[in-house]
Amino acid sequence: MVGPLVVGVDGSDASLQALDWAADEGMLHELPLRLIYASRWERYEGTALALSLDRPAERVLADNIVGVAAERANLRHADLNVSTQVLSDDPETVLLREGHDASAVVLGSRGRGAFTGLLLGSVGLAVAARAQCPVIVVRGDKAGLEGTHERILLGIGDSAKGSEAVRFAFREAEARGCSLEAVRAWRCPAHETTDHPQLAAEPEQYHKDRAVALLDEALEEEIGEYPTVRVRRAAVEGAAHRLLVHRSAAADLLVIGAQRRQSRLGLQLGRVAHAALHHAVCPVAVVPQPE
Repeated sequence: MVGPLVVGVDGSDASLQALDWAADEGMLHELPLRLIYASRWERYEGTALALSLDRPAERVLADNIVGVAAERANLRHADLNVSTQVLSDDPETVLLREGHDASAVVLGSRGRGAFTGLLLGSVGLAVAARAQCPVIVVRGDKAGLEGTHERILLGIGDSAKGSEAVRFAFREAEARGCSLEAVRAWRCPAHETTDHPQLAAEPEQYHKDRAVALLDEALEEEIGEYPTVRVRRAAVEGAAHRLLVHRSAAADLLVIGAQRRQSRLGLQLGRVAHAALHHAVCPVAVVPQPE
């Protein structure tokens, strides 16, 4: 994590909540904050207003929003390096572009103005689904937002070995001095082939053993690299999206991996990440994994 934390601000309560969280995160990892407001006034107002002596109302609003946000961040942490910029483009394009050189993009769960429906609408989902850096959507209850659970929750997918999501979760747990709970969901299909002897004799135990083995494989490298992080493994029967949303009530951050395939078009956001972004009770980090 070397680039800035890019924070989408729009003056809404949700974006201010995300700003506070990002300020704490910046201090934790010694990262600067880059506060971004996406404004399209120049595109729609035309050249005449852009060249007039008076600043258009939309530009005044944008400058006020980023100015107040920067002041709020510095009041929270006086030593925090904070910069601001108003960019003339749509929010999705701006945040995706800024994410190329960022350690993470931090967003609120809802927005106003240019960021209306930030999470539940197309902008927030598109950023989480397409960004090349981790995207953190700040949502949840007071305990999760303030980090009082002292636990990072990590969802382990099918190809978690060497994944950026696992490394991200371990870095967060080490920096916060808290424990890491890695969860792998498993299910026993009603109809499947039974070529494996154990699968034919004990199908439930077979699927559970596979989940445990995948957990061990996914965590092996990082456990050696982060020996001070307390790790708890959980192989649990059930649907992954429901299990992680339920367990997020006792976590300070939920970390989920997302595959980025260059050959695929459209949103690259699986069911688990989609459910977490809408329903988790703590902030959610969607961490991309290149193909």
